[in-house]
Amino acid sequence: MCSGRNGNNREGDLQDGFRPGATSDETNVLLGVFEQTRTGLHKDMGSIEYILVAAAGLLLLSIIASKASGRLGVPALLIFLAVGMLAGSDGPGGIYFDNAPVAQGLGVVALVLILFAGGIVTKWERIRPVLWRGVALSTFGVFITAFLVAAFAKFVLQFTWLEGLLLGSVVASTDAAAVFAVLRSRSVSLKGELEQLLELESGSNDPMAVLLTLGMIRLMAEPGTPVISLAPMFLLQMALGAVLGYAMGKLMTWIINRVKLEYDGLYPVLTLTLVLLTYSITSTLGGNGFLAAYLSAIVLGNSDFIHKRSLIRFHDGLAWLMQIVMFLTLGLLVFPHALVPIIGAGLLTSLFLVFVARPVSVFLTLWPARMTMAEKAMVSWVGLRGAAPIILATFPLMAGVAHAEMYFNIVFFVVLTSGLLQGLTIPTLAGWLGVDAPLAGKRRAPLEYEPTGKSRSDLAEVFVPSDSAVVGRRILDLGLPPGSLVVLIIRGETTIVPSGGTVIEPGDELLIFADRDQLSGIVAIINRRKEEQERETTEQTE
Repeated sequence: MCSGRNGNNREGDLQDGFRPGATSDETNVLLGVFEQTRTGLHKDMGSIEYILVAAAGLLLLSIIASKASGRLGVPALLIFLAVGMLAGSDGPGGIYFDNAPVAQGLGVVALVLILFAGGIVTKWERIRPVLWRGVALSTFGVFITAFLVAAFAKFVLQFTWLEGLLLGSVVASTDAAAVFAVLRSRSVSLKGELEQLLELESGSNDPMAVLLTLGMIRLMAEPGTPVISLAPMFLLQMALGAVLGYAMGKLMTWIINRVKLEYDGLYPVLTLTLVLLTYSITSTLGGNGFLAAYLSAIVLGNSDFIHKRSLIRFHDGLAWLMQIVMFLTLGLLVFPHALVPIIGAGLLTSLFLVFVARPVSVFLTLWPARMTMAEKAMVSWVGLRGAAPIILATFPLMAGVAHAEMYFNIVFFVVLTSGLLQGLTIPTLAGWLGVDAPLAGKRRAPLEYEPTGKSRSDLAEVFVPSDSAVVGRRILDLGLPPGSLVVLIIRGETTIVPSGGTVIEPGDELLIFADRDQLSGIVAIINRRKEEQERETTEQTE
């Protein structure tokens, strides 16, 4: 991100925000409206249509282009990034954008909402078996990665230790959401607890990367500051983030269930307000707002509250919107011609990160864990860099750190190459390592149940495996807990309203209404294999 087109001065660009630099009349009018709006001289408000056309057009183009990500095996986020670059000053779009403060502000808000959307769908029972491993990867793993990249930058790229640590901190966090998108596009899943581990790591490692990045910027801005002085700041931010995140999650649940709004459409507005309030209050008090937003979402998502399904869908859609807008903005922010001088350094850094830093950090962190070498190798490879590193790369720009533009360009190049290299090979490597599994097709049930805040029951969809012991048995012979009810059976393309005499067939999807405490037992009954039941029956007979 060095100097812009036509030799424009960086400081002047940051002050002026947008400057007309395209050749088309439409683009000049659009950028002129931006300038008029900023200076308060916007007399022709009809020109806002140009802004809406440009924004809506880029969004629509990004959404349509994302369809290609499935066929190519490339994360959709890179498609959004490419659209932004094509629309930028070096592309056919010709939009000149060099406003780092706007990009950073948008990125921070987007990251908060993305973390919240990921946390609200994270089930405690899924992450509990991998809790300590996920937390270790998101803390010690991030630190080890940052240190190894720093050493590489010091001895190969001739950076100072602080410059290397800053670069390492920025690229240390991962984005598993991009990984899962690639796997789903290839109808591939991961065996065992790998998906839960990657889900927890990617959701919780951004706060640690933020802390390290801010700490390194502080050390560079205040030479002579002892490194040990950062320890109290780290502890305070993590502790406040955890405590306030848990407290705000509980408060969110209480408010949503008690406020009793007259209009259902206000509930999404309420949760959005509470998310932003959680981040801003925590950050203002000196805590880690990103950690607080993520933890509050986990607490809320694992609680009972009204309009739960609709609110989860709202935040999922909002997270996608934020990712598209953010990557479009970051694509506009980078000048592709400025990437050429750092191709060598960027490529070497990316290769070192993928083949050395990430594997070493994973194997050291998971050394005590009872995981196979293949599973650890898969976790090592699933270390795509995504939104967070590019957002964090704007922090040195805002802080006025020396060579900040070089950091941004290297990080941008690392994210680009990481997504292409790892994104294209994840399904193939999963097959080689034997950790892949067919992705179960998700069918939309014709019934939905919206639990109230005080309800203890839920409607669960349970798939019947072909080797299940319940295949060929009637519903009344399944031994389901009292009070549970099989409401509907989805069989192929048809739905069946069952009776007690309905026989279960392999591949059926059962919609079961039961108490939440009973659901795990019901799932165990349906997933029990025929061989296990026959063996137990034989042992009891003998």
